Parts: sequence; C-alpha cells; structure tokens
Amino acid sequence: MTKISLSRRRFMIGGTLGAAAAALAGYEALKQDDGTTVLRSAEQLTMRTQRLLQGRGALAREFSESDISPSFRVNGSTMPESDEYAALLDGKFADWRLKIDGLVSQPREFSLADLKALPARTQITRHDCVEGWSAIGRWTGVPLGSLLRSVGLKPAARFAVFHCADELEKTLDGSGRYYESIDLIDAFHPQTILAYAMNGKDLAVGHGAPLRLRVERQLGYKQAKYLMRIEIIDSFSGLWGGNGGYWEDRGYEWYAGI
Repeated sequence: MTKISLSRRRFMIGGTLGAAAAALAGYEALKQDDGTTVLRSAEQLTMRTQRLLQGRGALAREFSESDISPSFRVNGSTMPESDEYAALLDGKFADWRLKIDGLVSQPREFSLADLKALPARTQITRHDCVEGWSAIGRWTGVPLGSLLRSVGLKPAARFAVFHCADELEKTLDGSGRYYESIDLIDAFHPQTILAYAMNGKDLAVGHGAPLRLRVERQLGYKQAKYLMRIEIIDSFSGLWGGNGGYWEDRGYEWYAGI
C-alpha cells in the first residue's frame, strides 16, 4: 500500500483554526504514563477539535438500504495465512474465541454464538479508504462498549488494542501481524461495533470473518479484520513500534478521523 497525504481530509466545522485552538486550551491532551505525547501535535489538534466541535458522541452519517454499494472492495488481507486461522475457518469458526484481557477485572472469552446472542446494532455507513475509494455497507454486530462494561475496566485503562489473525509481513518479533487501537472515547461510541455480518450475511473471509471492528468516524485502516483478542492497556509503550497500530508503526496517523 502506498502512503498518501492525509492532510486533505482535515476539516473544521465553523470558526477558524485559531479560534478553535483557543477554545481547546482547557482540553486535556492524551499522554502516556512516561510523559511523552501519545499523538503528534497535529493529530492532537485535529482529534480534539473534531471532538469539541462535533461532540464526542456525534454520529457518522447513516444511509438507507437503497444506498448500499452493489460491490464492496476487499482491501488489505484477503485471507490470513496461518494454520490456526485455516483450522478455524474449516470448522466454521465453532472453536473461535474472542479474548478480552489486559486492564480488566474479569477477563473473558466469547464464542461467535455468544456474541450473536447479545443485543445487536445494525448500521448502514460509508467506509472511506485512505487510498481514496469509498463504499456503503450494512453492518450488524455487538456494541463494543457493552462488552467492555461486562469485563469491568480498571481505572488505568486508556486504550483498546485489537489483535488480528492476519500477518502482513513475516517478522521474528511478530510486528508484521496486523493490529489497531482506539481510545476509550471511540470504544464507547454508539456506532463502534464488533461486526459479524455485512449486508445481512455472515462476514465473508475477505471482509474479516468471523469478526471485525467498525469505528465509523475513522478511516478504513482502523477497521481491523479477523479479530482474535482485545487487550486493554494504559499506553502504547509495550506495543511493537509504540505507535498504536500496524500502519501507524509505518508512518500513518494514529487518529484517522473523518
């Protein structure tokens, strides 16, 4: 994938950048325990501006059934190559489990049947890729916030990290395995779901079966596929490149808000 400039998607809702910066003077920046800034300064300003002017709970636009794209491009991995994933797929994911651990009071594992038995949310939203294409799809899944409440977050919890089954590069230290992260504000957003169905059918392998993240106010590379584990952490210091995601470790922005 070729990195392109993301600056063209930054936007303001009313006012000037200077006025917005002044209004944000009292808004606390996210920091790691070691005192280093989690995000680059431009990303901080973008994230904080959007959240202040739009509101933390502002919804991404939702569409009608007639707006669903006739085709939805498969991007990134099309099939994880591990023997573990192949065995899970062969068994129709009956043995697959989503593990939630880290800074939680009650670590848990959920089968696909467990997740499908929980209250679900369906939303028709637009997927915007950093490569410049978009498509609209209908997603059904479990609100991430409800799962996090069920495991009990510890006070130090700051971020949710999504560990995936696909490996984009073969590396000895595991840094080539896909992963992503969001903060707890986005984790508890009402449109942030763990989707197991697309357009009324179980996820196809190319779209992330059996489970993928949908965090609708961010770009496509944040929508991690092939989820295996959610780890709750307080900083990125223990993660491979220390930037919070596979592409972020390779120069992309951590906050990919749209």
